[in-house]
Order: sequence, then structure tokens, then C-alpha cells
Amino acid sequence: MERKLNPAHVEAVCRYVSNSPYFKLLSMELRDMGFGWAVVTLNVLEKHLQAFGFVHGGLCASVIDTAAFWSAYCELDEDVGITTTDLKVNYLSPFKSGVLTVRGHCIKMGKTLGLTEATINDERGRIISHGTSTLVVLPGHGLAGSPDLPPKFL
Repeated sequence: MERKLNPAHVEAVCRYVSNSPYFKLLSMELRDMGFGWAVVTLNVLEKHLQAFGFVHGGLCASVIDTAAFWSAYCELDEDVGITTTDLKVNYLSPFKSGVLTVRGHCIKMGKTLGLTEATINDERGRIISHGTSTLVVLPGHGLAGSPDLPPKFL
């Protein structure tokens, strides 16, 4: 039986997540997601730069982890959570300013483990970083704070 995502749930989760403390700290936004994909954006600010004036590698790792993570969310049952167990990032181009778009893709989501990836592109489409992530499934763990959300599936 094919499940159908509830667009109201996706919109509510994107809004809830984008207003969470860590997202606010890094000024990133979960723009959209669906079965096997997610899009995160970030407008590079001075606080994201390291001493040589380039975006800090830790920021790239964070947004790759984020997009990869949320690309798996829609694959999960409503009462299941996930967390990252492994993250590998390749830094491909230095970057100083502008908007970064991060596209996550769920390669495979199983009952206990998942494999995801994400790529960061600049406004011209140049690849800045790419990474892969292993996720572990956490049955019975929903979103922190138990937000009042519409049902995940129709």
C-alpha cells in the first residue's frame, strides 16, 4: 500500500524545525521535503566565516548532516525518529558569501539503518561540499517538544 504524505504535515514540520534553536543559531531553513529528499538553504553571514574569510567546514558539515537527515524523515512511520551515527564530508570548493542550497537524498532507509547524502551548491550551481550520512532508527521517538502537528500521512 502506497502512503501519501500530508502536505500540511510537511509544511508544519519545516516551519517547526526552521524555528528550532540550532537552525536559528546557524540561520538555516528547511525549505521543503518529500519521500527521499529535502532542501535546506542558508544565507552566508559573517558569523559563518573562519579566520581566512571562508565558510567554516563545520558549517558545511552541519548543513549536509541536516539535509541528509531530513531526506529520510518522510520515509519513516509516524512514531519513529532517527539520529545520525556517521557523517563523512568532502570539502570541494572554498566559499565566502551568498546563498547555499543543500539538497539531501535518501539512498536507502531500512528498518534499523539508513544511508543518505547531501550536496551543497552555491548560487551558480558550483558544488561546494558533498557528504554521506548513516542514520539509526529510534522507534517511539518523535520530535522534541511534542509539537501539535497534522497527521504525517493521508
